[in-house]
Amino acid sequence: MKNFADLLDRLSYSPSRNAKLRLMADYFRTTPDPDRGWALAALTDGLPFSFPLRRTLGEMVARRMDPELYRLSRDYVGDTAETIALAWDPQPATGAGAPLPIAGRGRGWEYQEDTDRFHAALNRSPSRGGEAGACGERGSPRLGDIVDELALIGRDELGARLEAWLDELDATGRWALLKLLTGALRVGVSARLAKTAVAEMAGFAVSDIEEVWHALAPPYAQLFDWLDGRGPRPNVIDAPVFRPLMLSHALEDADWAALDLDRFWAEWKWDGIRVQVVGARGAMHLFSRTGDDIGHSFPDVIGGFHFNAVLDGELLILREGHVAPFNDLQQRLNRKGIARRQLDRFPAHVRLYDALLLDGEDLRELPLSERRARLEAWHARVRPPRTDLSPLIDVAAKDDLQQLWRRTRDTGIEGIMLKRRDSPYVAGRPKGLWWKWKRAPLTLDCVLMYAQRGSGKRSSYYSDYTFGAWREGEEGGRELVPVGKAYFGFTDAELLEIDRWVRSNTTESFGPVRAVAPELVFEVAFDAVAKSTRHKSGVAMRFPRIHRIRWDKPAQEADSLEALVALIGR
Repeated sequence: MKNFADLLDRLSYSPSRNAKLRLMADYFRTTPDPDRGWALAALTDGLPFSFPLRRTLGEMVARRMDPELYRLSRDYVGDTAETIALAWDPQPATGAGAPLPIAGRGRGWEYQEDTDRFHAALNRSPSRGGEAGACGERGSPRLGDIVDELALIGRDELGARLEAWLDELDATGRWALLKLLTGALRVGVSARLAKTAVAEMAGFAVSDIEEVWHALAPPYAQLFDWLDGRGPRPNVIDAPVFRPLMLSHALEDADWAALDLDRFWAEWKWDGIRVQVVGARGAMHLFSRTGDDIGHSFPDVIGGFHFNAVLDGELLILREGHVAPFNDLQQRLNRKGIARRQLDRFPAHVRLYDALLLDGEDLRELPLSERRARLEAWHARVRPPRTDLSPLIDVAAKDDLQQLWRRTRDTGIEGIMLKRRDSPYVAGRPKGLWWKWKRAPLTLDCVLMYAQRGSGKRSSYYSDYTFGAWREGEEGGRELVPVGKAYFGFTDAELLEIDRWVRSNTTESFGPVRAVAPELVFEVAFDAVAKSTRHKSGVAMRFPRIHRIRWDKPAQEADSLEALVALIGR
């Protein structure tokens, strides 16, 4: 556990991508199995079990420190795992069944003593450590042993076992263990970066790892045997598993100016979710773009499929040939069970773009034009229900294409895709092969109402903003009603300005949230707006972000809820 904790600690303090890769590659190279496999799982897809951790931590902390001190400390630090790691007072080993000493009971709560201990821990430098000597004398439990025990432990037993582990570990180890259990590592490492480090450790390309990834399970013994030369490459040729997708880059003005349209073809960018349909060995699966199997939510789709292929497409709600708004598709997403009424009201459909494998043949190295021809012939022959092919846009001039793009919002289409005719199907996001040209966002001037402290490196700043629009109040006069929340779209320098403004214009405080005077206007960009029964305003924005900070604009001139409602369906 100590090596894994040190890895996480160093990753959290290393802003450089290359430095993170070196740290992870060194760890995977020198750490034995199964520890390195469980570490890889934690950095990518997470551990294969979960616990009611919020309740367990609350009960556990209440036995070791005053709840009010913990609440104040948590608000100051901004991270639960780090707060507990720093404030935890390790107890000496006790006999079986002996009660654990409880801070503040029997002797009175000594606020100054506990506060001094907390700040002493917080000020240790540069990491969360400071107790390594004590931990080294008692020995640190191995990561693999902890995971093995967690897989067998009952939920009611977690608290006592977790306390014992925290007593054995130093501050960095405690922080790493709690991060591991919550699944929110927040050390600046994406799943793909961790896979890249594993690949570089053994001299492979990350695409080699991604190709076999979804056929494997933690702690990835088969993967490391292959990478270390002790075993064969995992065989996924005819396995019903997810294959890594080919992704596009956003089309910028300079990219559009340099684009040779003769080398590309254009398709509509449909407003659904990207999916991969996989059929092999008699099994059918529907995967999201992240590799999650969502077929259980769409039995009406996969129930009619019987083929051997891997297809790329867009999941939509289709009624009488017309694509329904994205909000309709959301009624089907993330549901464990689907009622017949939902199936009838929101009929699902897959619009196909591309074919990765057909009848056991891998087509990914072929040019797009040939893959498309093979897909058309296959689809005409097999005729899978609830599918069609995404039509190509017949246009010869860039000016004509630009006119079509400007009308995409009026036709309910998300934008236009531009794909090189000779492009192979390459996993990841290769530059220059596929471009996405999304429709221009909608914008509205809204008034900041609430600001919340962020997490991680933003834990000391008010960085999450709830904003509202004006409407007529029940008793006359105008009032603000919340219409959205955003936490990105501004620079670090702008964050500092907004944070200072929030602190100077606070009217009420609710823990980490502050209500502010209704005086600061944000120009908010968003993709669409839909009716919502879950929000007081009756509407919900899709993908809201801060477009501009309107320091110059009086709040009374911000937009009304009526103006936002008028954008529904646009």
